[in-house]
Amino acid sequence: MTVFSVTLPSGATWTPTFVAGLDEEKCIGCGRCFKVCPRGVLELVGLDEEGGRIRLEGGDDEDDEYERKVMTIAHQELCIGCTACAKICPKKCYTHAPAAV
Repeated sequence: MTVFSVTLPSGATWTPTFVAGLDEEKCIGCGRCFKVCPRGVLELVGLDEEGGRIRLEGGDDEDDEYERKVMTIAHQELCIGCTACAKICPKKCYTHAPAAV
């Protein structure tokens, strides 16, 4: 497989890795990754008792429709490969992969 790489001004080659997955079982819904993502790739959602997703409206934490909150990959196509989400995640929920050319 040929992957997308960039030659940096120093001459070094850098292969960005883009968000490929998020382990919702590990996620604690802290929102740190959401805050550092510069591109709007992530979205915080609620999970009900059956594992169904509930969109959270306007930060209303008083809603008891969900069991817990988790982060989701809402717009994977917007990822720029910076890996900021993985670097800040306290539970190491993210997996990243290079893009095939």
